[in-house]
Amino acid sequence: MRFASVPLATLAFAVGLASRSAAQPAAGASAGAGAPPAAPDAERSEEQFVLDTGRAPPPEPAAPDIDRFEERLVLDTGRAPPRAPDPDRVTFSLQGEYQLRYSAMSDLRLRAPPLSDPGATTLGQNQYIAHWLRLSPRLHYKDKASLIAQIDVVRGLLAGDVTRHVEQVRDARAALTWYDVHPRYLYLEVPSAIGVFRLGQQGAHWGMGLVANDGERASLFGDYERGSLVERVLFAATPMGPSGPLVVTVAGDLVFEDSAADLLGNDVEGQDEGEGDRALQAVVSALWRARRGEVGIYGALRRQARERRAKTSPARFTEAFTAGVIDVAGKFDAPVPGGGAHVYGELEAAVVLGSASFTPSGPTPTPGAAAQRAPVAMRSAGGAVTLGAVHVAGRGRPAERWGRVVTEVEAGYASGDDDPRDGVARRFTFDPSHNVGLLLFDQVLAWKTARAATIAERERFAATPEPGIRSLPSRGGVFGAAYVNPRIVVRPARWLDLKAGAVIAETTSDLVDPYGIPRAGGGLPNYDGGDRRRHDLGVELDLGVDARIAMGRLVTIQLGTEAGAFFPGGAFDDAAGTELPDQYLLTLKLGVIH
Repeated sequence: MRFASVPLATLAFAVGLASRSAAQPAAGASAGAGAPPAAPDAERSEEQFVLDTGRAPPPEPAAPDIDRFEERLVLDTGRAPPRAPDPDRVTFSLQGEYQLRYSAMSDLRLRAPPLSDPGATTLGQNQYIAHWLRLSPRLHYKDKASLIAQIDVVRGLLAGDVTRHVEQVRDARAALTWYDVHPRYLYLEVPSAIGVFRLGQQGAHWGMGLVANDGERASLFGDYERGSLVERVLFAATPMGPSGPLVVTVAGDLVFEDSAADLLGNDVEGQDEGEGDRALQAVVSALWRARRGEVGIYGALRRQARERRAKTSPARFTEAFTAGVIDVAGKFDAPVPGGGAHVYGELEAAVVLGSASFTPSGPTPTPGAAAQRAPVAMRSAGGAVTLGAVHVAGRGRPAERWGRVVTEVEAGYASGDDDPRDGVARRFTFDPSHNVGLLLFDQVLAWKTARAATIAERERFAATPEPGIRSLPSRGGVFGAAYVNPRIVVRPARWLDLKAGAVIAETTSDLVDPYGIPRAGGGLPNYDGGDRRRHDLGVELDLGVDARIAMGRLVTIQLGTEAGAFFPGGAFDDAAGTELPDQYLLTLKLGVIH
């Protein structure tokens, strides 16, 4: 039987509230207390401090803490933290950002649809302009309860080229739909002396964002995606007291949207209304925080199902899986003796265990179609680790300190699946919003897997649905690969970033298109129809400049550019042994944040 492995982001969407002390807690790990810092962190918002501790933030000390590490020293976005609730009155705040992007790129070679459009041998998109406007209103009833919302009022392509034959993926950029609206958050939050209660639609994030990412965390290269959203009931308790280091969280979710599930069925072009994913999950997590680090573990159990229908027959099947995920994440920081620098690091590792099924529903399948598929076991694992150092410039108050030079290296691993017919799904896929470089994973592999899935759905299996096709597109996430990603940032001025990075990667198993036509000799090909045994993915080099210009205290203008060059390895050779041409990308960025 043929069954593409299900992405980990589909299985482990339920995740922790507290992944980083520097970001708004979300999804399933921590809303509880750690050892509180002496003053509110510029990156850890006052609103988050209230969420974490159930108390108002303490006043900033008169004497600066020169040994204090802040994540904005590594990556400064220019964002201001949300205002803390006023304990004596009702308050309302509105934050927002508008982002505009112009991108130009090489026309990526892809396998052509043999029946519908044999001449479509490339993606078809060389340049485009995209934008989004994100608004985040907050209504606080004193410090007793908060109503938090977020919406992308408009999002999509404004102008330029559209893609061809990659519609089996969300955000395929196949049409100029600049007016799309995407609701993100609307939830009630009630802090107390024993923890925090949340109810409503909210984001999910844990650790480094490998298995779930709320789509709000900036990265050195690339943009965040729409992220993982759930309808959630959550309680995060602090059993050792409001200021204690232990946070225990329990949550129940109905998945609204993530990288591989969509409740409304809007993620695939042509999907009938109401044919979305029904994904339920339960989460239990624990996080231990200390002044110089944190470590946490969570377990998530997910059940997901979707009705699949054939394109050219009345055949219908139910595709479902039940899986559990165990994820361990942690981080640390320490001052370098002598002052003026910090070392830091973080890691995340996860395993997925479960089974998937594909059973008939509705009308009898067409003759020759398999009426019953044997269950498929799910066994996958992946993780990443980052180590870095930052030289700090400036003295005095924490807000006056900034990172002069940042050097860091990230290494990651995601299991692959070189035999999709053996009854075991082994492919592990990172969440797409965890960016690694600009081109290899975000563009080349993302579009190659999307084209392969589209050909399989429209042409090879039009008469009867085939399991796993919707899980094949990587959507920009790392899958079946091991990589090293060194990065450096130099700031000649606090408002200016000069950055560079590289990605060196190879596959962790043979790179195969599970729905491709077997080559002579019977083996499945790679995504270009070539030899699957070539494991070298290639080398990528990235450069960029970012500037943040404060226009008073309310508005910051973001200007920037990013460029990448990808030199493909043998894993992308086609059936004739022809190498994939070098790929290039240039992006111009304009943002306005409030």
